[in-house]
Amino acid sequence: MKEELTKRIVEEVIRRLQQSPHDGACIPIGVSARHCHLKEKDLEFLFGKGYKLTKKADLSQPGQFAANETVIIAGSKGSIERVRVLGPLRKETQVEVSQTDAIKLGLMPPIRESGDLEGSSPVTIIGPNGSLFLEKGLIIAQAHIHMPPEQALQFSVEDGEYVAVEVGHLIRPIRYERVQIRVSPKYILEMHIDTDEANAGLIVSGQTGKLVKRDVEEVR
Repeated sequence: MKEELTKRIVEEVIRRLQQSPHDGACIPIGVSARHCHLKEKDLEFLFGKGYKLTKKADLSQPGQFAANETVIIAGSKGSIERVRVLGPLRKETQVEVSQTDAIKLGLMPPIRESGDLEGSSPVTIIGPNGSLFLEKGLIIAQAHIHMPPEQALQFSVEDGEYVAVEVGHLIRPIRYERVQIRVSPKYILEMHIDTDEANAGLIVSGQTGKLVKRDVEEVR
């Protein structure tokens, strides 16, 4: 009996040692609620000349923070209040929402990587000093994983690559497809999903998922 148990333990150890670096890789998950990024010109238009964002709390990614400032976003069918502004300022103004938010607004934003705004949805942003209509700027963010270069090497993935992430929730296990890898020395490891994606799998910030490499044929 003891010999059989010892044999099983040895086999399990060997199996784990033989796994490729990305097998079972645990990825911390952060749930990203609707938010707004502003460029300097638009910040001043909405809040006043010379206005500066004030920090409410640091975010997980280095240098990123949630500001005390909030705005209202509006579409053809409705509006959403107290949309958090995130800092620091960006080169272009961008609003990220979930599909549920988009339905409430009466808008049809595309699923996009952050910063890819060409052909995105129009949106109106309302601040204490005025309202701003943007012909483009509203998106649903593509699920993605922030990753520093050393971990990208460890997991055998590249910037822009798509992977899957499985979350073995006891009640509602879920697999997220087309999760984009984003590599930068400025990042720390974390997957970002929106509130709709989180609710579908009963996910809260701080849970982890398993990174799964996708075959070339599967991606096609």
